[in-house]
Amino acid sequence: MRLPPSRPLLIVAVVIALGIPGAWLLARDSATDDPAVVATVKRGAFRVMVTTAGELRARKFVQIQGPANAQQAEAYQMKISSIVPEGTVVKEGDVVAELDRSTLAAKMSEVGTALQKAEAQYEQAMLDSTLNLSKAREDMRTMELALEEKRLAKEQAVYEAPTVKRQAEIDLEKATRALAQAKMDYKTKTEQAQAKMREVGADLERQRNRMKIVQDVMQGFTIKAPAAGMVIYVKEWNGRKKTAGSQINPWDPTVATLPDLSQMESITYVNEIDVRKIATGQPVLISLDADPSKRLPGKVTSVANVGEQRPNADAKVFEVKVLVEQADTTLRPGMTTSNAVETLEVKDALFVPLEAVVNEGGVAFVFKRAGSGVTRQEVEVGAMNDDEVIIKRGLAEGDRVLLSPPSDAAQLETIRLPGSGNVPKAGMGDSAVPARPVPVRPGAAPQPTAPSGAPRQSQLAPSAARKG
Repeated sequence: MRLPPSRPLLIVAVVIALGIPGAWLLARDSATDDPAVVATVKRGAFRVMVTTAGELRARKFVQIQGPANAQQAEAYQMKISSIVPEGTVVKEGDVVAELDRSTLAAKMSEVGTALQKAEAQYEQAMLDSTLNLSKAREDMRTMELALEEKRLAKEQAVYEAPTVKRQAEIDLEKATRALAQAKMDYKTKTEQAQAKMREVGADLERQRNRMKIVQDVMQGFTIKAPAAGMVIYVKEWNGRKKTAGSQINPWDPTVATLPDLSQMESITYVNEIDVRKIATGQPVLISLDADPSKRLPGKVTSVANVGEQRPNADAKVFEVKVLVEQADTTLRPGMTTSNAVETLEVKDALFVPLEAVVNEGGVAFVFKRAGSGVTRQEVEVGAMNDDEVIIKRGLAEGDRVLLSPPSDAAQLETIRLPGSGNVPKAGMGDSAVPARPVPVRPGAAPQPTAPSGAPRQSQLAPSAARKG
């Protein structure tokens, strides 16, 4: 039977008409599988990392310090006039730095003048004591002669009148008492002279000690290496290295260090939000900014208990020390590092990108792709890292979720978890997800009450509220 001329055209039209919707659906389904739009739920090891920048330093080092007795010499500010370049390898006894002596020259002149004055006073006191005691001894000798004369006069007055005899006795007694008093005075003058000599002698000794201290400090202005090693500059409170022109003082006399390069550690500072995740013993992957291809294993050895305010930082940070467990001859103090601290590892977990999870009223949702359709699926989330979050309930391995809400999100069906009323609200911590309110299709299952300040459904989807 021969078909009318119009029948073939009609059949072709019907086939084309039937094929267009199927092709459109296939195109739509494949388009949403774009990795930039759709993500697949994955299963595997999940790690939470805290990455911070740090700086290498030696765990053990020898300090190269300025004069030890600078405070006794009243040298409170000493300027570094010259220092060997950083990285110089020195031997024990090699000159490392020179300090400016002009600050101590005036002090040495002052102490020298005081020493000369003390010496003059000592000499004057010694001469005065010698003169006074010599005069006192001469006076006692004269009194002894006078006493002898009075004794002779008494003996001669034996046959004289009683009054003359009595007068001779009185004169002898006076001479005896005067001599005894002179002897006592001489003893007191001797003790007085000794006390004076001790006083001026102590002052002289003090000035001599001051001069010796100043001279020793002056000699210490030539700073030498206490051991062999590589010279590494130290940093001041503001983070700048001490070089020529920098100041040192008796409370911080270190000019440079000689590090032991066999054991290195990275010093880093972690903000107060992430520090609670870090504990001693956690593994760390260390990379060098100078050689990003190099990866070194490490572990956390110390976490500060008290925060501090670092220069050019707005928030409090905590010092964390990371031991480099693998020796490397290329490591040098001062190199900057990137430290990835592994704070949590879940060996078998389901996880999706953070962008796929939205939070509304303390409840997490994802937009699950099923063929050509999309549903809004409630999920229970767990720990998260910088890129992904663990899904405890609500999804299975291989499920596909959208990375952003679709345009018709207000009309999508919402699938709740069994017992969803017990799902905890997301808060601060590893299980928190970014809040992103999404409208709900009218007539869907009731949503949990939003916390104070959360947007109402009528505010999120006015058009949907009006339709309801």
